[in-house]
Amino acid sequence: MNIQIIEHNGAPEYAIVPFREWETIIDRLEELEDIRDARTISAAIAAGEETYPHEFVKRLSSEENPLKVWREYRKLTLAKLAKACGVSIPALSQIENDKRTPSVDLLLRLSKALCCDMEDLIRVDQTLQP
Repeated sequence: MNIQIIEHNGAPEYAIVPFREWETIIDRLEELEDIRDARTISAAIAAGEETYPHEFVKRLSSEENPLKVWREYRKLTLAKLAKACGVSIPALSQIENDKRTPSVDLLLRLSKALCCDMEDLIRVDQTLQP
């Protein structure tokens, strides 16, 4: 490696490296960061962190109602989820069809039943009822 050191007051201040060597250094650093990130993710998965399939994430990113996406991902019928949350089937159906907005209390019960965060069940533009 061809490095030129520039000193200031007798101490090294700058290192000048040919551009191609600089690009090689940056590429290697990015590879090391990718390896570190992969190890971190692998450790989280090994520790039990849940992962999600591409289709599920794609559905959540679409215009589809997030409650319905989560319910179907967890393989729950409207009846089972309604029973687990102490709410009627028609009420859940209305929420899934964007005809009704869940209260914060119901949203909390839904998130517990679906093992997700409350925020995962609402759209950004959705207003919650007290």
